[in-house]
Amino acid sequence: MGKYTEELKRYIPIADAMAQTFGKNCEVVLHDLSSPQSSVIYTANNHVTGRAIGQSFNHLITQVLLSQKLQNDVVANYRTETEDGRTIKSTTALIRNAEGEAIGAFCINIDIQPLVSTREFIEDFIRMDEEPVDREEVEVVQNVWEIVEQMINQMISEKDVEKIEKNEKLQIVQFMDKKGVFLIKGALEKVAAELKISKVTMYSYLDELRRNQKQELEEGVTR
Repeated sequence: MGKYTEELKRYIPIADAMAQTFGKNCEVVLHDLSSPQSSVIYTANNHVTGRAIGQSFNHLITQVLLSQKLQNDVVANYRTETEDGRTIKSTTALIRNAEGEAIGAFCINIDIQPLVSTREFIEDFIRMDEEPVDREEVEVVQNVWEIVEQMINQMISEKDVEKIEKNEKLQIVQFMDKKGVFLIKGALEKVAAELKISKVTMYSYLDELRRNQKQELEEGVTR
């Protein structure tokens, strides 16, 4: 259980209300960001994407924290896809505590696949010839690094780094790499410092992980 799980449980009735209001194609997922590797603490209508309690976050960094659409802690109406190729319309809102720390994420995933087959007809039907409306470019928020740093600290700070074996350090680096943490400028150096390894060693870890991944893929093809 994450540090903020009990505090975030207050949002469960809202998740249920939303899922019941918008029906079976609307999934709501609640994340505790203090437990990045098992951040999902609640789901409603989880058949939409298959998200389950105890799983880690997906797309949070790449499609939310790094998104130019992130404004007032919300990224609305971005596209994701399920493993079986269904189109999902997603919205994510960050949840902050009284101290202003980002402690959770409230995610809404709507399966719009039933509408995709009729999209062309609908778009043609509602099309109007008008001058495009100028839109102001949304500024990227400045607290992205702050939120990512919180997650890094939660994963490492409570461990006795001096006693962590290489394999466990590799697992931590692999998790962060898959979740896009290293896309944040300065994140690689921060993680290296927290793990008490050099930047060169961090790059060697990443090279090793990618070689292993490539080998696994090649072995899968030859089977």
